[in-house]
Amino acid sequence: MKFNWGTGIVLAFIGFISFILYFIITMNVNEDFDHELVTEDYYAEELAYQKDIDKLNNAKTLKENISYKRTENGLLIKFPSSLDYNNITGNVFLYRPSNKQLDFETPISLSNPYLLIPDKRLVDGRWNIKIDWQYKGKSYLFKEPIIY
Repeated sequence: MKFNWGTGIVLAFIGFISFILYFIITMNVNEDFDHELVTEDYYAEELAYQKDIDKLNNAKTLKENISYKRTENGLLIKFPSSLDYNNITGNVFLYRPSNKQLDFETPISLSNPYLLIPDKRLVDGRWNIKIDWQYKGKSYLFKEPIIY
């Protein structure tokens, strides 16, 4: 077989196509490259996003917002001291971007002005915390990425 320009071009195309197919198959099969959506029902949540914006704006009107800190017992979430903690209800949702199985939601039931999430439930690394809470009929939202 004689090697000329045409043969070289055909071999270059075959090599390039093989290279691209290798990466496509690797990305689809290998679990290291498996990226999950933030939520399964993405489009429905997108439509309700204006409510979240309103809740965030309500939280900005507070004199003191929610604060958190890591303690040896876990993540301590402190609610505003100017509010009666007995009237606070809602949910705390912790989302782990790298592993869907670690996500969890906890209802807010306070006997103190703070909520403690035990250390055994949290793995070191990045978390997104979302606290959707109500006080006397008004809704508030606290969202922030944290490194635990």
